[in-house]
Amino acid sequence: MTATVREAEPADHAAITAFVRAQPDATPFHLPAWSRAVERGCGQRARYLAAERGGAIVGVLPLTEMRSPLFGNALVSAGFAVDGGVLGEESEALVAAAQAFGLPSIELRGGPAPAGWVVDDTTYLGFVRPLAADDEAELKAIPRKQRAEVRKALADDLEVATGGAECGAEHYAVYAESVRNLGTPVFPRALFRAVLETMDADVLTVRHKGRAVASVLSLYFNGAVYPYWGGGTAAARELRANDRMYFALMAHARARGCAHFDFGRSKAGTGAAAFKKNWGFEGRPLAYARWSEGAAREVNPLNPKYALMVRTWRRLPLPVANLIGPWISRGLG
Repeated sequence: MTATVREAEPADHAAITAFVRAQPDATPFHLPAWSRAVERGCGQRARYLAAERGGAIVGVLPLTEMRSPLFGNALVSAGFAVDGGVLGEESEALVAAAQAFGLPSIELRGGPAPAGWVVDDTTYLGFVRPLAADDEAELKAIPRKQRAEVRKALADDLEVATGGAECGAEHYAVYAESVRNLGTPVFPRALFRAVLETMDADVLTVRHKGRAVASVLSLYFNGAVYPYWGGGTAAARELRANDRMYFALMAHARARGCAHFDFGRSKAGTGAAAFKKNWGFEGRPLAYARWSEGAAREVNPLNPKYALMVRTWRRLPLPVANLIGPWISRGLG
């Protein structure tokens, strides 16, 4: 039976969510809730495609219509995510329907790569491993040098707190300072709020003497925790607050019934990738496919042409960076 592809409507979201949850390769970024949160938080239109056969969904492609005067226009699957791409069957039909939207470029983060598209499988690595049975086993799973740092963090005067949307402001303040220090514009506060309010997500924060020094917003999906937006203040390194944060999140996720810890992606050869390897995570290449009618957009901050921008951004006063950053970053996707 021939499948048909159409753009999903809100009434389809429950059926699509059930389909996504049943797929072994699915991620939280395939959920309609993610697309809706991005649309609500960043003002970038969600264009969710579904393939049906005999009235049943057999494949999906979540898309975000990114439009930016600075970075150009593109369809991204999935917007502001590290994964996405076609899930299930009918990849060719879904991709053809995406091309029919008429945008000059399409980026697929994961899933099957269409024939003839440019595939990048060297820039990013993904880091996932099973969670251990308890804290002591988790410590043993961490390589010796990093394990010593975690033990020191556990002995420090640090407090760990978890919560939902009510913790969003504290998390955003820490995260905004962290990305400014890295030279990156912060995402809109509304994106974090929308994710916390519409998805299975929470915030874990580490405080020192009552002041938040590290915080992470995590997603939960199909037995895995995804620490997605995390960072620390300038004081976090000396306090080993990030070490405490991620070890505490492992225990928190285990208590929630999670079996896997998805440490997300990092660019190969960077300090972030080395940090995750030190925790006992082996990086695996992530394949991203791109099609474009002209010059493809370039949003990789490691590109040499952005070096001056990164250095300048690091020197901006935090209130200025927080004012300008969301306007820029909403077009990165």
